[in-house]
Amino acid sequence: MAVKTTCPITHRQFKEHAKPIEVVINHGAPLHAAVKEFSTGSLGWYLNGKTTITIDGKPVSVQIGLNLTIAGSKDVAKEPAPAAPHAPMASGEPHA
Repeated sequence: MAVKTTCPITHRQFKEHAKPIEVVINHGAPLHAAVKEFSTGSLGWYLNGKTTITIDGKPVSVQIGLNLTIAGSKDVAKEPAPAAPHAPMASGEPHA
């Protein structure tokens, strides 16, 4: 059975320190994959766009859909959200 990969960073580290990744396809202009937390909870980068690749001297338009997912990141626990401050009691309310 395959060994499960463990993600070595936290969600907070990813959110605070991950940067877009430069991607070059077929020696073209650099594209940038954006930092993303996927709906599955996994962490990584996402790129969607178009570029042109030449085949037999003819330019062909291609659609790009690229996900780079950090292995094991779906299983990394999210940090709890900060607690909301309590609203002050209105005067005349009984104290608990």
